[in-house]
Parts: sequence; C-alpha cells; structure tokens
Amino acid sequence: MRRTAALSVLAATVTVALLAPTPATAGDRGGAGHGGGPQHVVQPTLVARATLSADFLAPGPPSGALATAANGRQGPFAGQVIPGFSGVVDAGDGTFWALPDNGFGTKANSADFLLRLYHVTPDWQTARGGAGQIGVGEFLSLSDPDHRIDFPIVNETTPDRLLTGADFDVESVVRAKDGSFWIGEEFGPFLLHVDAAGRLLAAPVPFVGGKSPQNPYLQPGETPNVRASRGFEAMAGSHDGRFLYPISEGAFVDDADQRRRTIYEFDTTTGAYTGRTWAYQTHQDANVIGDAFLTGKRELLVIERDDFQGATSVVKRVYRVELDKTDAEGYVRKTLVLDALKIANPDRLGSGDGYGTDDPFSLPVQSFETVVQLRDGRLLLANDNNYPGNAARVAGTPDDTEMVVVDLRRVRAATPGEVTVVGHRGASGYRPEHTLASYETAILQCADYIEPDLVSTKDGVLVARHENEISGTTNVADRAEFAARKTTKTIDGRSVTGWFTEDFTLAELKTLRAKERLPAVRPANTAFDGPYEIPTFDEVLDLARHSVSCDGRPVGVYPETKHPTYFDSIGLSLEEPLVAQLTANGLNDRRAPVIIQSFETGNLRQLDRVTNVELAQLVDCSGAPYDLVAAADPRTYRDLVTRDGLRQVARYADGVGLCKDVMIPRDADGTLGTPTPVIRDAHKAGLEVHGWTFRRENQFLPAEFRSSADPIAVGDLTGEIRVFVGAGMDGLFSDNPDLAVATVG
Repeated sequence: MRRTAALSVLAATVTVALLAPTPATAGDRGGAGHGGGPQHVVQPTLVARATLSADFLAPGPPSGALATAANGRQGPFAGQVIPGFSGVVDAGDGTFWALPDNGFGTKANSADFLLRLYHVTPDWQTARGGAGQIGVGEFLSLSDPDHRIDFPIVNETTPDRLLTGADFDVESVVRAKDGSFWIGEEFGPFLLHVDAAGRLLAAPVPFVGGKSPQNPYLQPGETPNVRASRGFEAMAGSHDGRFLYPISEGAFVDDADQRRRTIYEFDTTTGAYTGRTWAYQTHQDANVIGDAFLTGKRELLVIERDDFQGATSVVKRVYRVELDKTDAEGYVRKTLVLDALKIANPDRLGSGDGYGTDDPFSLPVQSFETVVQLRDGRLLLANDNNYPGNAARVAGTPDDTEMVVVDLRRVRAATPGEVTVVGHRGASGYRPEHTLASYETAILQCADYIEPDLVSTKDGVLVARHENEISGTTNVADRAEFAARKTTKTIDGRSVTGWFTEDFTLAELKTLRAKERLPAVRPANTAFDGPYEIPTFDEVLDLARHSVSCDGRPVGVYPETKHPTYFDSIGLSLEEPLVAQLTANGLNDRRAPVIIQSFETGNLRQLDRVTNVELAQLVDCSGAPYDLVAAADPRTYRDLVTRDGLRQVARYADGVGLCKDVMIPRDADGTLGTPTPVIRDAHKAGLEVHGWTFRRENQFLPAEFRSSADPIAVGDLTGEIRVFVGAGMDGLFSDNPDLAVATVG
C-alpha cells in the first residue's frame, strides 16, 4: 500500500512552497522496495536571531498598574513595557518599525500603556557571531491632537492626546509610500491612518463586517458579531500602497462555519472597503490568524496559529494563500511555507535559551504574530510575548521578544524510506492519542501516514476516537451535565458501560477535552490532558493535506472504521460520511495518499464499490470479524490469512494490517519465534503487509528486547522492528514514529 503514482500529482500541490522559484520536483511515492520522491524540497532554516529582554522598559510613565501578575512580575513597572511585537515594517536599511499591541490585553488594564511604534535594530546572532540582541531607538507615539476621534479617550483633555491601550488595541501595521502608517486594531475593529510622526490623519475607519464588544459605537441592546480580541490581528498591504487586506482573526459569532476567516479589501485612495472578500479556513475553530504579508498581486503569506505555548503548541504555521484560487468548498487555496515548530538550525542559534532552541528550532510562543518577507526573499518572524504572561521557553520566566530570519533553502530531498511508517493514532507515545497535537507530532517526526480511528456523533459527524466509549479518553466523567448519559451498551457482542459518542452532538463533544488513555503506562502524556479538542475527520484530513512529510511528499491519512456493523445497526453508517469527507477534501481518488482500514470485511467490500482509494483488511491475533460473527459466518481471522483467504481478501483490498503475532508468534518464554508464511503468502496474493502495533515500552516488547523488568521503561523498539522488517513486512504502525523512522530510514 506504499503510494505509487498517487503522489505525482498531489506532491506538486502540497509540497512546501517557495515564494518565487519553481516548486520542488515531485516523483512517485514509491511502493515498498521502490524509489522515487521529490528531488528537492524547501527546508526552512534559521539564519539569524535576536531578542529583547521581556523586562526591557522604554522611557515614559509607569505602566502595568492593573496588569495581571505572572511569572514573578507584578506591576506597576517603572517605564513603558514593550510586550512583544504584533506587527513589523521593514525599513529597508536593516532596521524595522515594530508595533506592540494595547499592552496588557484589555481596555480595563491598559490605560497607562502608551501606543507606540518603535524603531528597532537587531544585532543578529548568525553563524558568524553577533550579539543576538534587539536595540530599541526612537519611537513614534500614536496621538490625536487634531481631535479626529469623536468618542472619549483616556487622554481626552491633554494637548497631545496620546493614545493608550484603553483606546485601541493595535495589532497590525502597513507603511504607505508617503511614510504614513495604516494600522489594524481590534476594539472596533477599526483601521487607523497615522502620519510619519504617529498623528492620526482621519477618523478611525469603521469595519463593514460588524462590531466587537468594545466598540465605542455599540448601541444599547446591539449584539456584537465580532468576538473580543478577534479583529484585525492581521493586515497586508499592496506594493503600490493602494489596497489593504485586513483579515478577521477569529470567526464571526453568527457564522455557521466557525473555521471561516474573512479577508477584506480596502482601497486607501477612496477610503472605503471595495466589497471584495475571500474566505480562509483554519484547521480548527479556535485557531486564529496572526499576521499577513502580500508577496504578489494576489498572493499572501498568512500566519495561522493556536493559542497554546511551549510543548503544548500544535499549529504555528505560515501559509501562502492564493486569492485567485479556491478549493471545492470555496476557500482560498493555502500551501504550507513553513511550520514554525520545526525550523532547521544547523548553527544552533539561540541554543540553550530554553524549550525549542536546539536543532530543529521552534517558535512555540503563544502569540506568533509577525511575518515579513524581506527584500532578499527570506522571512522575518516575531512574537508578541503578552508580558508578563507567556513562558513558552522557560517555565516561570516571561518570554523575551524574539525576531528570527528564516531562509527557505532548497535542498536535496531525503531518500524515501523502503518501509511505510504510520503514526498510530498520531504519535500516541508522546501526546494523547487522536488529537491534532498527536497527529502534528507524528508529522514532525516524519511519519508517512497518520491514523485516525473513526466513530460517529449523534448528528452523523465522524470524529477521531479509539472507541465510541470515551470515558477513558476524555473528561466526560467530570462533566456533571452529562452524568445522566452514562449507560451500558452491547458493542460487537460485548457489554460496555460508559459514555458514547453517538449520544452526543458534535457541538457537545467539542466542549469535552482529550486526556491520556494509558496514564499508568505514559505518565508524561498526562501533562497534556485538558487543552485539546476531539478532532473531526475533516479536521484531520485538513491538517494532513496541508502538511508535508520529511522527504517532501504529502502526509497520508490511514483511517480505520470502528464497529461499522454496530453503527449501521443504529442508523449511523460510517462509510458514506467517510467517502463524503474524502471528496470534500479532494482525496477521493486512486492517486490520493489515503488507505482505509477495517477489522470487518463487509464494509471494505462496500467501500471497494464506491471509492478508488486503497483499502486494508485488518487482522487481529484471534477471534473473527464481527460482521461475519453477526451473519453466523464461521470464518475467523485465522481463515483470512490462509493462502486462499488472502486471495479472497485481494479481491477487495490492497493490503493487510496484521497483528504482530500473526507474522511472528512469541514462544513460551516471551521471545520471538519462527515467522509464519503469512507475509510471503500475502505478497503472492498481491497484498502489502503492514504490522501493528510497535511500541517502545517493555510490556509491549518481546522478552529479548526489554530493558528491564519495569513494564513502562523504554526497551529496544529498534531491535524488534528490524526483525519484522527482515521478515518482509512492508510497513508498520507505531506509537513512536520517530524511533520507527530512525530504524527503517
């Protein structure tokens, strides 16, 4: 089931994007024992870094008297805090104009924070040396001495009428040809136009799409449709200065699709919105748009990020958006430029400065909010540190402001491995299974495929859970409002008590949070209990098709239908919505990097008639497919792996996913015995063979590969994998994709 021609088309559309040169050459995915793959890929590489101390104070009156204390810092501070950069403008001479936001997060706590643009000069740390520090020079104070604003401001009666974080929440900035600045903000949301000295040139431009709860013009009883702090975090400007492209940071309150973000066009010559808009889709509802930069007439760089920080981070990405191209659902087409959680750092720039500063380097800050394409094509990235609240690098220590330069280097692609590596439920050895965090970790660890197990909600939406009973994988048992839904059901002939996905709507399931299923085995994973939603199948597909594997090829998806006979019996068939989601994501095609698997046989036969993607028959170590049991068919899994059984499987499937013991049983002492003929027989029937599940803990390993008597200690997973690959296995499912990839190449 190793992908062959499937990738020749998709790789060209999903491979990491260059901003101007031709894209990487795409070749075959290649089956087991086959070559192919892109000849070159783009490797984002850190080439410069500079920081500004989180505790740096600029001249001015004390600030932060009402700021929330955090990380050992308590206001008021004896000057003006610089809480990171929400927007940056390249001054063209190695210096930059940098815009902090409203200060401390709300109107209520930021009246003593003065809105400014700072002129900064990085002394870059590079491979040749350098201090790695950001120098802060002059600043422009935003002000309204000409009374352009017709609502009260903090410094209403002063001559300068300096603007504060209680007046506006400034987040994005574009410089005009005449040296003036256009600024996007979030309390309106408004567009502000200030001159080269920071003075407001005209009244704030109201947003045509609605108002936020902080909007000063909000009428009594009027319902705001822009959520607080979800205005113009991002705004790009055309090279000729005529058009601005502000983007809604979050979804509108009344939008049926909470993953939709809207790109607007504003004409600076007329001072009005043009009426042209485009829709952008995020990976999950909670993700936000952090910044935007126009690289061509109709091409934008867009930051999409989550609100997590440090090791909890999942999405910190820069996409190229093509406004003239949309997908099947009408959203602008986006192509991955870089994943800020994995940036090559061969020179170890910043090494030792905390989490994510080795090689690869990552920018796991909560507020990844700046992307600028420099004149040489490299990208400048920066963060807002939400002083003093963020501590992504060092626990208990406020994050510094960071500016980094990333070179999009074109390098020779790694040779595709001979053996397929499937991230089992993601990288479930390191993050709670079936979360976007687990899938993203598997992608970062170079898995070829990620594997979601699929079950249905009450309203027929496919979600990723190991089982439809979710008490062990979510916090549902802690939710008093759902206590009455605990029940006992018969699933595949077994009595199961708990809470079941089919008794919840998707909206209800989205209020739950995932947790580690095996806390006694993987106690480290419990540190990630709580932040993550249950992802839909659509969200998993969306993440995969906008990701790139380490050898430059598209990341595949390997979904398993769970209990299809049971779900059919309650009117929630899995097959139709599965195929529908593949179609909606452009993946219902024989060339798509998708393999559908099932422990049952009937639904695979059904799927074989309605889709051309590859199919895999799962085979357990014992027992029988439940659809056969329900039909009083006496065949067992043992029967499926006889020579004749495998020939029958080959009539509807492309491969088999075998329990390890079916391939190499264990002897009485727990060591590996003699391989069975099943791999050879499967190959003769034209079937690929993938084995499951390869885990690093001693309790899952054959006796000869255990490191000690401690069942949860890490053993020699590499040794076990080598034996199975040596026996002819074509691919494997692993909770630890990094170890599997390192073993099979």
